[in-house]
Amino acid sequence: MKPKERLAIPRQKPKELVPADRVTNFYEVVSNFDQETAFKEADRCLQCKKPKCMIAGCPIHNNIPKFIGLLRENKIEEAYWAIRETSSLPAVCSRVCPHEFQCEGSCVRGKKGDPVSIGMLERYIADWMVENKKNIMAPCALPNGKKIALVGSGPAGMTTAFYLAHQGYACTIFESLPILGGMLTVGIPAYRLPRNIVNAEFDALKNCGVKIVTDVVIGKDKTLEDLKSEGFEAVFIGVGAHDSRKLGIDGEDLEGVTHGVDYLREVNMGKPVHLGKNVVVVGGGNVAIDVARTALRTGSENVFILYRRTKAEMPASQAEIDHLEEEGVTIEMLAAPVKIHGEGGKLSQIECIRMELGEPDDSGRRSPVPMEGSNFMIDADSIIPAISQNVNLTSKEGVDLNLSRWNTFIVDDDTMQTNIDWVFAGGDAVLGPQTAAKAVYQAKVAAESIHRFVEGLDLREGRFDQES
Repeated sequence: MKPKERLAIPRQKPKELVPADRVTNFYEVVSNFDQETAFKEADRCLQCKKPKCMIAGCPIHNNIPKFIGLLRENKIEEAYWAIRETSSLPAVCSRVCPHEFQCEGSCVRGKKGDPVSIGMLERYIADWMVENKKNIMAPCALPNGKKIALVGSGPAGMTTAFYLAHQGYACTIFESLPILGGMLTVGIPAYRLPRNIVNAEFDALKNCGVKIVTDVVIGKDKTLEDLKSEGFEAVFIGVGAHDSRKLGIDGEDLEGVTHGVDYLREVNMGKPVHLGKNVVVVGGGNVAIDVARTALRTGSENVFILYRRTKAEMPASQAEIDHLEEEGVTIEMLAAPVKIHGEGGKLSQIECIRMELGEPDDSGRRSPVPMEGSNFMIDADSIIPAISQNVNLTSKEGVDLNLSRWNTFIVDDDTMQTNIDWVFAGGDAVLGPQTAAKAVYQAKVAAESIHRFVEGLDLREGRFDQES
């Protein structure tokens, strides 16, 4: 097919559940491509000689032109293993990564039209493997007799365990919650990431000898030093950003105030949460979007978002914003809460103030400035601040690990090693709340470093990430 013919093909769109139906359940909203649609979308790829989607866009550096090229040739299984060369979680990342800000945001086709739907093509390949009952993981390695501990079962912990287990290490993941997956499971609703996708990854890890211990809080039930005394030769900390950041306004302790990731965790763990009829969500990121859409699915009738900037500045992906509005959630822009009012200890109203955009802040977005005298009141049954999260630092108790000013673990950027040589960290624990792909990449770097550390090798010389 000639380049002009490829340029003439419009971006293919997946089928989606009708909004009126999807707000009644947690079924996956976006359907996978069928074969014809996947092949047609793959034909849109220009196979760039210097693919920015791979070099600048993908945190894992997946060889995107390679797997799309193999898909075009109907070599789907080979395409899958091309992805697996760099990614430990293709079925996950293809669903939850913000592709428009990463690989698709760097796609050359996006300069004069719509980028290639890279995420959907990766998902098609990953799901095809499962649907056709193909093996989704490389053969396991023979045990080498050495033990590694991993704190947290999110994407960072899963990835580190994946690479180390495939080098023969006896890996044990310690998870503080009763369920597995970290933020993938308790922070992302099932309508975006079905639980069977995450569970399949753990089944594959278990088949390679990875042990998983739940309901154990490292730093409380046992310390990092305890793990070392139990014979673990190195520890990887991959805890997520599970602690909600507070608004810091009067009334935040009233009944009816629930914070974003706390609310999602309760719902995703199957606990009944009753927010009432009228719900206000504060924030403009994907967590705020997830909270608002989840509130609809758990019975709230009127849900709207307060955001202090305009829609153009929202950090959430455009697809999630579109889904939100299709489902009936209103975004109240240029507004922020200043006080929560209540009666008898329970929330009754939210006092807000109008904002206007001033000069850009450190992120490049224009800073919101309060408009004096513009206060207004909103009646509500619940308010859910979802403005950001902090990393839970319980795991460092009893061990003097260095922290950044953002209360994340300080590591060597090239090796992911902390100031204590046998402790490594990655993902949210180092970056703060970030994408699954960035956690996967750092975890892969950490896995190689841990292997080199245990084997007494130079942690820097001839690494895979120096060669890529």
